[in-house]
Amino acid sequence: MNLADSATRLGASLLAILQTRVELVAAEVEEESLRYFSYLMMSLAALFCLGVAVVLCAMLLLVLFWDSYRIPVLLFLILLFGGAAAWLGLKLRQAYRLKPPLLAHTMMELARDRDTLRPQP
Repeated sequence: MNLADSATRLGASLLAILQTRVELVAAEVEEESLRYFSYLMMSLAALFCLGVAVVLCAMLLLVLFWDSYRIPVLLFLILLFGGAAAWLGLKLRQAYRLKPPLLAHTMMELARDRDTLRPQP
């Protein structure tokens, strides 16, 4: 085995490692984009449902209590649906904060590669 063969094998190994890492990056970016899309869809669905519920509930309760308690009913509706919107917003923020960092697996693999390729003292 000569030096040229060793260099060729080293180059092939490094290219294989690089290809694996690029594939990992691509998979993580795709996974992250799907996660963001699901956050967007959940947010839009929650806002739509909240809007429909607010309108229908407010109309029903105002019709029922128009003669005697329209101001207290309006205040109750405002607090109820405002609280629901705040709760949904907090849940969404929590889900966003708990997501894994972008390209975490790729960075971990690259650090492991770097440590493996470093000369040992």
